[in-house]
Amino acid sequence: MPNPARVLDAMQPVGDIFKATYSGGVPKTTLDLVHLRTSQINGCSACVDSGSRNARRSGETEERLSVVAAWRDSPYFTGEERAALALTEATTRMADRSDPVPDALWDEVAGHYDEKGLAAIVLTIAVTNMFNRLNGTTRQVPQDWGA
Repeated sequence: MPNPARVLDAMQPVGDIFKATYSGGVPKTTLDLVHLRTSQINGCSACVDSGSRNARRSGETEERLSVVAAWRDSPYFTGEERAALALTEATTRMADRSDPVPDALWDEVAGHYDEKGLAAIVLTIAVTNMFNRLNGTTRQVPQDWGA
């Protein structure tokens, strides 16, 4: 079956949520990294593929894309990006800990982003997780969506 959001004509509203995240003041490349890392964690090949393509179009380098899964041990990411990626992992893996987003982590991220920036990152993580689950459930494969 196609992606359920396509079946129910929900792609536009979901796309509008993604577009809204770009108004939060977070660089698009950071949001692209958040999307890519979320999709890597969830094993969504369709979103990893599209996320990598979108990141390249935003100007992301091959060096950074190739090590985003190992961002903690890579010198290529800024403090702001590291905070966003740490929040990405904690939020995507909520069931792994009794306190999935500890105050110390939230405070670290909030030290780099204002409320709109935080909202943009959290929404990006949430919508990406939703798409990962839709794609995984219906076994979507990588393809060029023209995004």
